[in-house]
Amino acid sequence: METTRWLNASQQRAWRAYLMGSARLMERLDRDLRALGLSMPEYEIMVRLSEAPERTLRMAELADSVNHSRSRLTHTIARMEAAGMVERDTCASDRRGVLARLTEAGYARLVEVAPTHVSGVRDGLVDLVSDEDFEVVGRVFEAVGAREVQACRKHRAEGATEDAATTAAPKGATAD
Repeated sequence: METTRWLNASQQRAWRAYLMGSARLMERLDRDLRALGLSMPEYEIMVRLSEAPERTLRMAELADSVNHSRSRLTHTIARMEAAGMVERDTCASDRRGVLARLTEAGYARLVEVAPTHVSGVRDGLVDLVSDEDFEVVGRVFEAVGAREVQACRKHRAEGATEDAATTAAPKGATAD
């Protein structure tokens, strides 16, 4: 049996500071965007789409890039589509795939609100620490993100294996 590796006092302090600081920063950034009529998830979707070729991504890829479930993304995109910020279309190369595209109105809205968001990020985080410390933060969360992506892929692969095992024909069954 594995023993728990408890956090020392310094690690515990850093962990709690991260929890409180990140929660308060995200609340502030979301509040700033909501005052302009957008939510943080909507803003992040618009950013990802604006950076994609032709401002278009497959819904599954978009969900992964903003770390949303596909169901949650579908609901958010539906609201954004009703507001004229995005549009959906079927994928020409794979009729089962759905594409999300940032409209011209959506792009104009992003350009309008981005300065407020960036100012909040600078004021709430970037300008509080040295460039060196900020680079460390980036490296830390690149490592965290990479590990979590790897764990998610492993979990999905294991789930696919389990699904295949539960849908396999019983021994001796024939496909008539």
